[in-house]
Amino acid sequence: MTEAVAKPTPAQGQMRRNPPLAGELDAIQAAQNGDDAAFEKLYSMHKRRVYSLCLRMLGNVAEAEDLTQESFLQLHRKIATFRGDSAFSTWLHRLTINVVLMHLRRKGLNLISLDEALDPSPESGPMRSFGAPDLRLTGSIDRMTLEKAVQDLPAGYRLIFVLHDIEGYEHNEIATMLDCSIGNSKSQLHKARMKLREALRASADEEVAK
Repeated sequence: MTEAVAKPTPAQGQMRRNPPLAGELDAIQAAQNGDDAAFEKLYSMHKRRVYSLCLRMLGNVAEAEDLTQESFLQLHRKIATFRGDSAFSTWLHRLTINVVLMHLRRKGLNLISLDEALDPSPESGPMRSFGAPDLRLTGSIDRMTLEKAVQDLPAGYRLIFVLHDIEGYEHNEIATMLDCSIGNSKSQLHKARMKLREALRASADEEVAK
């Protein structure tokens, strides 16, 4: 009789996709016990990724720096609640996203406009993911141009684009994070991709005209 193979749990799957950094588990346990040096080690391990996430979501260097610090303050307060049900990096990035969303709500940003909630645009066929080749643009875009185009997207579009196409969250997860429908998340992403392509084509045209 063939022995059944146990399927990995969701937590195990997360750990495989995001394996802990060297010394991370020991640092987490020590930080949970109040070791400030261990917390500093976690800060050093993850500060770049947290800052990058904040910058992509906000498009503002000063705000990204402030919210990186706020994210680690929240981590210091909540690290004892980390139980290892997901990879630590996944848990930290969700915490960071929540910090950014709270900041945007305090600023009064309406993430999902009333017009889009009433009249979502259906996706017409499969869309290219972020970074996938577009033959009309290949060879005409450098990384700085692409990052600027993402930062110049309207705030709501940029947020969902970053969460889905860069951070890899599914639409149902984004809908839960932003308290919107899955259809609205898809609509925002579709419109974000269209605006991004328009901006990149315009930039490419400018380069050709020089």
